[in-house]
Amino acid sequence: MDFSLTPDQELLRDTARALLAKECPTSLVRAHIDDPAAADPLWEHLREFAGLGAGSAVDLCLFLEQTGYVAAPGPFFATAALFAPLLDAIGSDLLEKVLAGEHTGTLAVAGMDGVWAVSPDTTKTFVPEADRVDHVAVVGPGPSVTVTEHPPVRLLETVDTSRRLFDVDTTGLAGTALALDPAALESVVERATVGLAAEMVGTARHLFDMTLRYAKERVQFDRPIGSFQAIQHKLADMALDLERSWSSVYYAAMTLDAGDADRHRAVHVAKAAAGEAATRCAKDGIQIHGGIGYTWEHDLHLFIRRAYASEALLGTTGWHHDRLGDLLI
Repeated sequence: MDFSLTPDQELLRDTARALLAKECPTSLVRAHIDDPAAADPLWEHLREFAGLGAGSAVDLCLFLEQTGYVAAPGPFFATAALFAPLLDAIGSDLLEKVLAGEHTGTLAVAGMDGVWAVSPDTTKTFVPEADRVDHVAVVGPGPSVTVTEHPPVRLLETVDTSRRLFDVDTTGLAGTALALDPAALESVVERATVGLAAEMVGTARHLFDMTLRYAKERVQFDRPIGSFQAIQHKLADMALDLERSWSSVYYAAMTLDAGDADRHRAVHVAKAAAGEAATRCAKDGIQIHGGIGYTWEHDLHLFIRRAYASEALLGTTGWHHDRLGDLLI
């Protein structure tokens, strides 16, 4: 069986890479910290790819890997990886406009325990970009879905300044509650989980690339520090985790596209592997950079923040390991 990318997929990946390198420099990520509107010009470019939200999971992952590489802020992940698949699951007329990039949205599922599953809690937690999107799809008991506009929200203080998360008060929502198949909700969450894992692979790769470049340039005792065995071992371990996570993510995406029975296990493996790769690259990256890596002026912290926050979103590495254990027992 041939698992190589098709020419169209290679073009998608290369187009995303070139676009984001140009339109999402770290200066934009920094500007977004103080002014979320700084990401609006980036969305004007990314909206053209919102149609990936209802297409192949592999294609979506190829694009999200590149957004993770630059720690892209804004509503693309919330709209394409969360909102669009949910609209598709309920057959909403709004889907066409979302896929055309004319509307943005996000998904509110997790209750106060933070687990992305149906909950009776009226406060939904960890809702991405809830204050700046056009619509919020709220999942309640049943399960049911209510698509609403501009509900009351509260910004959560998280380590990651590039992805803003909110509590959403769903008391007395305006809108009609539509029935949702539990299996369809599970598929939406699994697709989003694999998409987030692909993002994390991109972020981990950026951390690795920054660290490898620094190890070649930084000189101590008249030698590049990359020539020291201890540094080489860390870089090798980072590279191994990266390759393992990349393979896990795209295998999981393929199982989702194929509706394969192994998809539930593959999704947990992908998120856990991506979490391990991202946190290892963050931890070892900061150690190899040394003192300069701790400074606000250095860009390393932007990607470390993204790595650790993404590891916690949609289930930590440990949580996914526990779910794998449940499947095996």
